[in-house]
Amino acid sequence: MTDTTLPMPTSPIPTLVYDIGKHRYLNITARCTLRCQFCPKHNGSKQVHDYDLSLTKRIIAEDVLPLLGNVHEVEEYVFCGFGEPTLNLDCLLQVAHAIKVQGGKVRLNTDGLGNHFHRRNILPELSQCIDSLSISLNADTPESYQQHCRPKLANSYTALLDFIKLAPSYISQVQVSAINGLANVNIDRCRDIAERNGVVFKQRELDNIG
Repeated sequence: MTDTTLPMPTSPIPTLVYDIGKHRYLNITARCTLRCQFCPKHNGSKQVHDYDLSLTKRIIAEDVLPLLGNVHEVEEYVFCGFGEPTLNLDCLLQVAHAIKVQGGKVRLNTDGLGNHFHRRNILPELSQCIDSLSISLNADTPESYQQHCRPKLANSYTALLDFIKLAPSYISQVQVSAINGLANVNIDRCRDIAERNGVVFKQRELDNIG
């Protein structure tokens, strides 16, 4: 008798680690403190290059550690996905420490609201295992920040500016980025905010992901 039972559907394997060039990206959470109107995930896509970054469960360090590969074959590891990495802080710290122990370099891409979310200064912890920070600014006024980034927490723009000011005291390589092309955002004023705080400014272009 032929078995006509259909196989049970299997859940897709989440993309926790993905490579772009010589950089290895670590996708550790889908949660975020912002709802940016320009973010692809709010516009029907969770894809970067050929990688689907959808996550349906809470990621722990043990999920990521076996996937790191040889740290000496990677220019740097970057915590970056469609969520805010500092919302999964324990995982971030454990994985970053493991990379550093093996001699690798680690960058954190962040919205700069980690202190605001955790209600404490997390920079001393980050400084122990993060080589460089890339902080998304994306607005030169609280009003334009509200318009484009749609924060979930009150007073987020002030908290972001405070984080940008504090960060260089803990981590030597800090970069602040803003997207050129957003309505009501003055990119030169964003540059001024970065430079006044002694950090590097990076201008990104709208709709250019990854």
